[in-house]
Amino acid sequence: MIKAWLAHPLTRGMDIDDPRTTQLRKQIVREKSFLRQIYQEWYRAIAAALPAGEAPVMELGSGGGFLSNFIPGLITSEVFCCPSVSAVLNAHELPFGAGTLRGIVMTDVLHHLPQPRRFFAEAARCVHRGGMIVMYEPWVSPWSRLIYGKLHHEPFLPEAREWEIPPSGPLSGANSALPWIIFERDRDRFEQEFPEWIIREIKLGMPFRYLLSGGVSLRNLMPGITFGVSRWLEQRMQPWMKKWAMFAQVTLVRVDAQNKDDTIVGSSR
Repeated sequence: MIKAWLAHPLTRGMDIDDPRTTQLRKQIVREKSFLRQIYQEWYRAIAAALPAGEAPVMELGSGGGFLSNFIPGLITSEVFCCPSVSAVLNAHELPFGAGTLRGIVMTDVLHHLPQPRRFFAEAARCVHRGGMIVMYEPWVSPWSRLIYGKLHHEPFLPEAREWEIPPSGPLSGANSALPWIIFERDRDRFEQEFPEWIIREIKLGMPFRYLLSGGVSLRNLMPGITFGVSRWLEQRMQPWMKKWAMFAQVTLVRVDAQNKDDTIVGSSR
């Protein structure tokens, strides 16, 4: 009953895999001031993390967002046809030449990819040396286990043995714990399988604000005017984020797998 009451009226009863739901979510992000400011914060951080250069940057899962306002010339994409994106593509088979991209960026996308290994291999092919993957994704902590496990609509399986997600719809198929599984629990396996990628940074945060915003699926619980105070309070909690974080900014750097000693310096190991 609580979930039904909290559900946002625009998307209540809508199929999450229906492209119309993604368009409605874009409207929700635009209209909910508190949530819009969260996305603006994420987008600024993603743009700031990217290396300088003229090569293009590609975003996966652009349909509900507005990251193109922060990265000039961004190639926006979605897994299905959407009026607000420039390309419809599959993250497992990217339509770009070798070394042509400066970076790949995404927000809440990795944990929906059925075969993440294929994506990392394709990204390593397409992103040039020194380029990056920058993403914001859900994270596993004692606090987030409670929230994602009890209140969130997506599957949350920190105990999953494998990275692959069973076949399902493009958005309904998910494991919100997947980024934590790959970059924290199975980090040694990731580094062994993908020596082309160095984990430069994992920055934990957002224990309460996204929850209070209602995200793209629930009603807003906080007015936009309270955003600054809420952000200040979360910043004071930074020393305890391993216990409280619900999200993480993960930054990967593309390196020469045969000669990467110079890039390992500064990684977040």
